Amino acid sequence: MDRIPILRMGQTLLVTIQVDMQDQTALALQEDLAARIAEAGANGVMIDISALETVDSFVGRMLSSISGIARILSATTVVVGMQPAGAITLVELGLSLSGVRTALDVERGQSIEYFLNHRL
Repeated sequence: MDRIPILRMGQTLLVTIQVDMQDQTALALQEDLAARIAEAGANGVMIDISALETVDSFVGRMLSSISGIARILSATTVVVGMQPAGAITLVELGLSLSGVRTALDVERGQSIEYFLNHRL
């Protein structure tokens, strides 16, 4: 089973998903990410899905689950790099990804993370 790497950038963890995930890989990512958030005291998670060719209901549910886990551990999740076709598919499937913030790319995602995590 392949593991998805999780990189630390200050108080934010960066996950770049570059392969279509199977159930076991997604479950491992959820567990690994939860452990890393707690271990690092991270207050943000950025998930880059720009390399995914398809975004389907499985990916949508996985992103929503990860966001929920991160939120319980006091971290904000930002998904970056979603292609227009993926957004259309998720809307057509009725998946709203509540609690998941989005940005067009990593640079814009970092700006969102900064403002969310540096509130006065």
